[in-house]
Amino acid sequence: MSSTTMIILSAFAAYLVLMIIIGVVCMKKTSSSEDYFLGGRGLNAWVAALSAQASDMSGWLLMGLPGAIYAMGTGQIWIAVGLFVGTVFNWVCISGRLRKYTIEANNSLTIPAYFENRFRDRKKILLLVSSIVIVVFFLVYTASALAAGGKLFNTVFGIDYHVALAIGAGVILCYTFMGGFMAVCVTDFVQGTLMLIGLLIVPIIAYFLLPGNLTDLLDQSGVTNGAAAFLSPLSNGNRPYTFIEIFSQLAWGLGYCGMPHILTRFMAVKSEKELKKSKYIAIVWDILSLGAACFIGVIGRAFLLPTVLGENGASSSESVFIELINKLFTEELALPFIGGIFLCGILAAIMSTADSQLLVTASAVSEDLYHSFIDKNADSRKIVQVSRATVVVVSILAFIIAWNPDSSIMGLVSNAWAGLGSAFGPIVLLSLFWRRTNLAGAIAGIVSGGLTVIIWDYIPLAGGQTLGAATGLYSLAVGFCLSALMIVIFSLATKAPSKDITDEFDRVAAMK
Repeated sequence: MSSTTMIILSAFAAYLVLMIIIGVVCMKKTSSSEDYFLGGRGLNAWVAALSAQASDMSGWLLMGLPGAIYAMGTGQIWIAVGLFVGTVFNWVCISGRLRKYTIEANNSLTIPAYFENRFRDRKKILLLVSSIVIVVFFLVYTASALAAGGKLFNTVFGIDYHVALAIGAGVILCYTFMGGFMAVCVTDFVQGTLMLIGLLIVPIIAYFLLPGNLTDLLDQSGVTNGAAAFLSPLSNGNRPYTFIEIFSQLAWGLGYCGMPHILTRFMAVKSEKELKKSKYIAIVWDILSLGAACFIGVIGRAFLLPTVLGENGASSSESVFIELINKLFTEELALPFIGGIFLCGILAAIMSTADSQLLVTASAVSEDLYHSFIDKNADSRKIVQVSRATVVVVSILAFIIAWNPDSSIMGLVSNAWAGLGSAFGPIVLLSLFWRRTNLAGAIAGIVSGGLTVIIWDYIPLAGGQTLGAATGLYSLAVGFCLSALMIVIFSLATKAPSKDITDEFDRVAAMK
């Protein structure tokens, strides 16, 4: 191993040790299930905002999105536009109302528990169904983060993908197991800060070190139909975008309303005043990070010449940020330790999502399944023990799913995002803002949304193709709309909510 690689490795080691230390410190402050799942509802504005955004974006932000733009051009920005609109809507319209309602609804600690309390589900059907949806789709989501970590270590250090996969999974498991929600949020705050710094600084330096005109370099890189098409947001590779394609990418924004690992941050903020601050911090972070990630895809295409990623044995396009940092800080500037710190930003993006997903899945299994169906008398200590055991099991299963080194980060994230967004997005939205929503509608919405994505993306019903492949329409758009429709139909066709449910709704609506 070269001296440069050793220096980069030392930066990684320092970063990973810091994450574990945070886990140890937070473990000493974790004494109850509310501490483990929501940090005692004590998050300040900065930690809430950056942990929500860092856990949201994952390795997709620093690998999937820049890689898509590197390969296909700036036409891929429509996903980023959709996500930005979804982020703003989530913080402005959902966050405050959800925080109030989860406190009013018997101090609900998880999203499934909120559904149960909101609709007075005495038979716990909602609890069971929503917990199963979380476990199934978060397994795939966590696997995408572990796969991104494996590719990062493999590209930077030449470590075997499977060994790299084990290293990343082991560190994430360690601090999530120990410190729970507070450890996850504090580490996510550090990670969100590091991600933003790397996203802003690296492409700006690379731009000023370009060995020529940007458009000329893009033409030399062999982009389809030349630099003009590559830089056009209305061009999808070698052809113009269709309405369906743009709509499908914008539809990614619908998923925000149904992401439990993001929604729990809203529930955990310590006051309305802090929540208002969080909105502005999160929105500014989102604008800067999404814009910079898109810029990386464009600059990387020109700066990395004569190498063209994805061709002649070179790394895949999803490694563009990694390759950009390597060339910039080891070859051009001879600052390998600084490069190592920025590479840690990619690791931060990966870890900040995986830890949140592990914790949400653990809460669904321990609090919503184990405590509700297996041991109703379990105390907080027992529930935390079951949660930690779940973190271990889920990590192992996600590790198995991510075993294939050719798995696409973008593909895994896309499927999980669609499943969670379709199953939970409409019911979260309508439960907060439509007084007539009832238990039957909630069950119908979650089941129809989740099943639609599975059928649309995985079952070949159109001449050997899935409906998603045949139509080009993103399953989230279909699942979200169908779920919302089923909620309305079943709610109106069945008995209206009881007076205590509507009174609770009115109390929340009247809160300032």
